[in-house]
Amino acid sequence: MVSETAAPRTVPPPPQGGAQRVRESETCPRSSSARDLPPPPARAMTQPVPRLSVPAALALGSAALGAAFATGLFLGRRWPSWRGLRELRLLPPEDSPLWQYLLSRSMREHPALRSLRLLTLEQPQGDSMITCEQAQLLANLARLIQAKKALDLGTFTGYSALALALALPADGRVVTCEVDAQPPELGRPLWRQAEAEHKIDLRLKPALETLDELLAAGEAGTFDVAVVDADKENCAAYYERCLQLLRPGGILAVLRVLWHGKVLQPPKGDLAAECVRNLNERIRRDVRVYISLLPLGDGLTLAFKI
Repeated sequence: MVSETAAPRTVPPPPQGGAQRVRESETCPRSSSARDLPPPPARAMTQPVPRLSVPAALALGSAALGAAFATGLFLGRRWPSWRGLRELRLLPPEDSPLWQYLLSRSMREHPALRSLRLLTLEQPQGDSMITCEQAQLLANLARLIQAKKALDLGTFTGYSALALALALPADGRVVTCEVDAQPPELGRPLWRQAEAEHKIDLRLKPALETLDELLAAGEAGTFDVAVVDADKENCAAYYERCLQLLRPGGILAVLRVLWHGKVLQPPKGDLAAECVRNLNERIRRDVRVYISLLPLGDGLTLAFKI
């Protein structure tokens, strides 16, 4: 979800013009509009995708991710020079007819999830929450690999935790980490409404403490899915511990890996941007995982543990 777990979240300032207004439509609002940039050359859609030897479940997952990545390429735009831009956006603005069509033909958001999303967007920092299309993709991947145990670093109101809980079987478990007790209490009535509260194990302490406790309890290699959307200063430590806790074939998702375009050249003194950029490089070179970085939201990295 969106709240920080080991320290208060460092959130980039919103674009000029104030906070985004919540749209009362069935489709999911996104953040501020992107520039109208020329489409990529046609050959970008025809480059071959390397074939990987992976278990059957991951092979199916790769097909699903390929479709998501192709969508990103189709909707994307050629990047301009970063100089002078506050942010870089890869997807069209939320009022784009094509984007609205894509969401309206894709999203199957549980009523309690939709209510929680709208509630979350009304909160301070709510516009930095996981997007509905990201949450649905992660839930579908959890179903695909028949996940039973999930980690969620950064609960906030519990939108991502609830999305995962709804994808797990009746005896499934989502361990979700948060340091601020107030936001999860906003979402708890909707967890209950969705009949998934019993699956959500909220830990009100720094995420690194919870991860170390799970490792000490012998739970290494027992989790199926991990979602990291917490403070960026500790993102490398979160990545390593989550990878230890995941089983082979498990999925590790890291959100906001483009950090509003600042990863291209982190501003001087911006520790969060530096940490995100360094993590991206670490994951790119990590031979323990297969990876995809998708242009959804503010960037979504999926790492499949080998």
